[in-house]
Amino acid sequence: MTLLGRNLLTIFDLSSSEVMYLLDLAVRLKQMKKQGEVTDCLKGRNVALIFEKTSTRTRCAFEIAVSDLGGNAMYLGPGDTQLGHKESFKDSARVFGRMFDAIEYRGFDHSRIETLARYSGIPVWNGLTDQHHPTQFLADLMTIREHCKKPLEQVSIAYLGDARNNVANSLLEGAALMGMDIRMVGPEQLHTDTEILNRCLAVARKTGARISIGTDIEKGVTGADFLYTDVWVSMGEPEEVWKERIEILRPYRVDARLMSLTGNKDVKFLHCLPAYHDRDTYVGEKIFLDYGLDGVEVTDEVFESEASIVFDQAENRLHTIKAVMAACFGNM
Repeated sequence: MTLLGRNLLTIFDLSSSEVMYLLDLAVRLKQMKKQGEVTDCLKGRNVALIFEKTSTRTRCAFEIAVSDLGGNAMYLGPGDTQLGHKESFKDSARVFGRMFDAIEYRGFDHSRIETLARYSGIPVWNGLTDQHHPTQFLADLMTIREHCKKPLEQVSIAYLGDARNNVANSLLEGAALMGMDIRMVGPEQLHTDTEILNRCLAVARKTGARISIGTDIEKGVTGADFLYTDVWVSMGEPEEVWKERIEILRPYRVDARLMSLTGNKDVKFLHCLPAYHDRDTYVGEKIFLDYGLDGVEVTDEVFESEASIVFDQAENRLHTIKAVMAACFGNM
């Protein structure tokens, strides 16, 4: 199987069998890297890495992935191009398509990456938009498979917090596609967008996935194999929303007591990172000083525990992104 020339804008651009193919390929590429084996399936390929938002894991993963596969990456950060300022996305896409072999885009509204895909004529991969983060889900699922021997359709994931963000959307979409048990647990005003939820429910009816949306923490996490959370304020949101978010999300903070509510001694903790789990960042210290909260969406105790597999997740961003690239160019 190959995904020759294919875009990856949302996880629904893939079938469940294609997701499994990418995961198996990622496992193979991970083993090759550990053993020092080299592949040059992107030899002679030039990839534009367009970042309108800053990044650690996504930038490192994409840049190293291109290099590991023998290609050339050009990082285009905020202010490096005329994209959307003096030149439209439509016109820029047609320029990129004449110079590059593929585009990674990390930025704002999802319509922007759709324009790049429509007019560039080359593969476009989503490194994060305001609505979707499909490469994060691939890394999440690879990590879940590494740490849970159940078939995916028997795996239960509880996501706690702001269920409207890009990570939560792609997690819900991916779980629906793969026939999994997914619970979105948080305050009603932060529940999943209706249009996205309805699309996921339609997919779930075909795959057998179980989707629940609710506010009850104990009901939502009981029996879960994985607890997943993300920061309470996303990139681009004003600092002023912190007060309200802390007020409504404090009960959904992942701590040892909440982990124990699963009733599963083997439950694992997931987080896409970065995480505010202590006071060792500017934001973490400010939240402590303003609100007395040491650790925001997750406590340091849980984050640093044996149940936490967040750095496996982070590493697997690289291997799954390499799989997307290799499959897209059909050379493995």
